[in-house]
Order: sequence, then C-alpha cells, then structure tokens
Amino acid sequence: MAAKRYDAIIIGAGTAGSVLANRLSADPDRRVLVLEAGRPDYRADFRIHMPSALSYNLTNKFYNWAYESEPEPYMHNRRIAQPRGKVYGGSSSINGMIHIRGNPMDYEKWKEKEGLKDWDYAHCLPYFQKMEYRLKGADEYQGRSGPQYITTPKCDNPLFDAFFAAVQEAGYPLTKDVNGYQQEGFSKFESTTYRSRRWSAARGYLHPAMHRDNLKVLPRVLTTRILFEENRAVGVEYVKGRETQTVYGGEIICCGGAINSPQLLQLSGVGNADELDSLGIRVVADLPGVGENLQDHLELYVQCAAKKPVSLYPYLKPWRAPKIGIDWLFLKKGIGASNHFEAGGFVRSNDDVDYPNLQFHFLPIAIRYDGTAPSEGHGFQLHVGPMYTDVRGYVKIDSADPTRYPKIRFNYLSTEKDRKEWVEAVRCARKIFSQKAFDEFRNREISPGKTVQTDEEILDFVAREGESAYHPSCTCKMGSDEKAVVDEKLRVHGVKNLRVVDASVMPIITNGNICAPVMMIAEKAADIILENTPLPASNQDFYRHEKA
Repeated sequence: MAAKRYDAIIIGAGTAGSVLANRLSADPDRRVLVLEAGRPDYRADFRIHMPSALSYNLTNKFYNWAYESEPEPYMHNRRIAQPRGKVYGGSSSINGMIHIRGNPMDYEKWKEKEGLKDWDYAHCLPYFQKMEYRLKGADEYQGRSGPQYITTPKCDNPLFDAFFAAVQEAGYPLTKDVNGYQQEGFSKFESTTYRSRRWSAARGYLHPAMHRDNLKVLPRVLTTRILFEENRAVGVEYVKGRETQTVYGGEIICCGGAINSPQLLQLSGVGNADELDSLGIRVVADLPGVGENLQDHLELYVQCAAKKPVSLYPYLKPWRAPKIGIDWLFLKKGIGASNHFEAGGFVRSNDDVDYPNLQFHFLPIAIRYDGTAPSEGHGFQLHVGPMYTDVRGYVKIDSADPTRYPKIRFNYLSTEKDRKEWVEAVRCARKIFSQKAFDEFRNREISPGKTVQTDEEILDFVAREGESAYHPSCTCKMGSDEKAVVDEKLRVHGVKNLRVVDASVMPIITNGNICAPVMMIAEKAADIILENTPLPASNQDFYRHEKA
C-alpha cells in the first residue's frame, strides 16, 4: 500500500466522505482511496438499519466515537455526550434520520456576512435537489433523481392531529414543506429512510460505488497525520492494527467531521502555532481558527403525561420486541420502521429575529435519547432549542498522541442572547401544550414540572437537563477572515493540495438538523474538485417574514 499513489485520498467514509467517494470515482481514470477509522455498516445488524433502534448506536461505542465535552461551566459543570459516527456513512448511520435543509436565510447569511458569493441559497438549492430522491415526488424545490431517498411519514397517531391543531391555536402557521418555499411553521418532517430502513450516505453513495476498480475503501484504519513537503500535502500516515503505513496522493481531502477534522489538522501541524509548539508539533501553517468557532444545537424535552393510552409507551415493553422486529424485517411496517421524529416545526420566539430561531420535534411518547421513559407511562413531548445561537466553543488537542480524544467545549448558555432564547423556547413549548386541542390527552407536565416557572428556574432546568442535538459544526470555517480555515473552494489556507469537506466548514450553523446540508456541501465540493461546470443557480424564491 505504501508504494501506491492515488489521485485523491479521502480521510473518513462518513456523510461527506461517502458522497465524495462516489462522485470522484465516477471517473474511471481517477484513483481514489478512502480511509475509515470505523467499521462497515454491517447489513445484518438491525441496530444500524432499523430506524427506531437509533438509541442503541447513540449510547454505545460499537459504531460511535462517543465523545463528551469538557465540564461545561454554565451547565453545572456537566460533561455533555457527543456521539459521532465511527462507521461507513459516519453520523448519517447513527443519527435521527431527519431531513432538514436549513432555512434559505442561512445561506444568504453565508454570502452576506462571510463573503461566500457562491454559497447563497440560489447556488446551494440545485445541489440539494441533485442529492435527493423524494419518494413523495419532486416539485420546484425538491428533487427526485438523486441517490438519497427521502420518505414522508404518515403521522397516523391521534397525538399528531392534536399537535397540528394545537400549534395553530397557539398562533403558529402550518407549512406545506419545511424544506420548500416556507420553513417557518409546522409540518411533517421527512426522513432519510427507504422501505422501512435507514438510508445513510453509505447506502446512498458509498456502497453503489464500491464495485469500481478505481475505488479502494479501507475500514478500521486510524489516520494519524497528513504528510507535507514544505507546505504541500503529499500523503497520509495511518495505523492499521499495529502497523504504521503511509500512502501518497495528488489531493488530500479531510472528511472527518467537526471534531476529527480539526484534530487531524492540528496533529499534522496546521493550527494555532503557539499551541502546536507547546505540544512539540512542527508547525506547517499557523491557522489559529482551526478548532475554533465550534457551534452546536442544545435541546431539551418538555414532556407531558397522557390521560389516554394513545402513546407509543407500550411498545417499550421487552416482550413486544420480537413482533416489532418481525414486522419491520419481513413486512417492512410497524413502529420499527419509523424514526418517530415525524412532525415538528420552526418559529420565531421574538420579533427581533428575521427568521425562525427555534426548532421543535414532536414525539407521541415521553422518552430520552438513551431509550429510557418516565415512570408515568403514556406521554408525549416536544424537543426544543435555539437554532442560531451566538455561543462559540472549541475543539483542541492537548497531546501529540492521535489516539487521545481532543478537548471539546461548547460553552452552552454562556451568552445573554442564548439564555434569553432558552427561556422563550420553554415558554413556547408550554404554550403549545396548553392549547384546547390537547385537553383530552394532557395530564400533568412531567418535565420541567410545575415548580419550574421563573426565568431563573427555567435556565437552571436547561443547565441540568439540556442535551446536545448532535450537530457540532463550524470548526474549520469557510471564509477569508482571521478565523477562517478554508476558502470558498474548501482549500485549506496556507497549504497546497489539502481540502476539508464536512460540517466543520460551515461558517455559521444552519437552522435545523445538519446531515442534509453536509451532503449538499459534499455534492458541491465534488464539482469544485473535479472542476466541473457548477450547476446553474436557481431562481426559486423563498419566504421572508415582513416585520410590522
């Protein structure tokens, strides 16, 4: 292997890496190598393919890096869990399978605030459409020709009817499609599933390409550093078993995600020069922005007990598991086929924001990400959290040892704006649950509970119970300012032959779940790398709230 040379070496077979592996290897004359630290997404393992089994992968290390933050100073010094996919497909293989593009204004912000003229909504929309195969059918906003299947849920539990009625009673609109003309409002949430199975980036992009003679994918290999000749990236060092090997490539593309990509750059001498010097790492490029600008979505659950036995709670009983598995595996139906995040929406919590700053997910069950449920039994809940907070954190190595996890600090609740929006978020969720439409179902509030009423009590509840929504991003931001790590073509500043393509290149986090935006970024990156003519910019309009 060490003697071989590839046209492109992709580090990470995750969400972005799977897309690039497919698109770059479509040219039979281009030799592509993909290095993945994790395992294949085993076809026979129900934990990774059954949509409702997602909690298994979020709470163990089999397919998961299982990171956690440093003690968060505004969260009672709690360490916050941060699962990341360590498997073909990366986090698209362990996530909640919610297909949300973000708000068009997110990409307008990238253009206006960061100067990224080719990353506005008009230039990004065609790449969303290119990646999508919407089973419900295409329209002027959504595609039906791409490799990524998108399923629209049924929302057939009576609690969904109550939810959609309640949000309207609370003064919020319904919207036809949160990925279409108007994100603001409530609707069904589409999922990255197909025929009752998870449809990850690995399933959509990587596996269909693995038969190609010019594509080599190596699992269970840990990339330890990028090799440079002066400031030119020429190869990669990795560990397979107990052996350290090297391989050389014409272009090195880092697709490790918002935690692994800045870690690898720092280990390779690209980062804050003073910090790298202190660790004995030879500095290749002084880029102080590497690992900075970390952004994420914090969320929590507002839960109510239910008067009527209409929730999914009975399906948590262990004796029901065999039938759930049989229905899913052989009949492609039942609760095993759903990710259960079937409905939700986006609202503005105050009049100062131009577009929605809160996201809600509604579930017809009261449950945590780890699969545990409150003792009350039947219930329902809203996940809620601010979407474009001004909180910023970091990812930093504290050792030259590549097997040692980097230090991660999110700084949740550290700003006045974030704290204000969190109080508004909890009050908005309570407002929805207090509507007449829920009267026949609503019993007492389980969480936060009636004793939590003042702003201070709400913020203490958030600090005690808030969890990451698992959307780390922005640690190798795109742009040209002093914190930027890559340029508009995703090339790392100050070096040659090295790009980063993953969630870390977002300059500002998008509004909602980030898997779909990462796939879009990778699709767009593929055309950039291949020097293809970019897809024509779209002229589709989008909703803008008019302030009074």
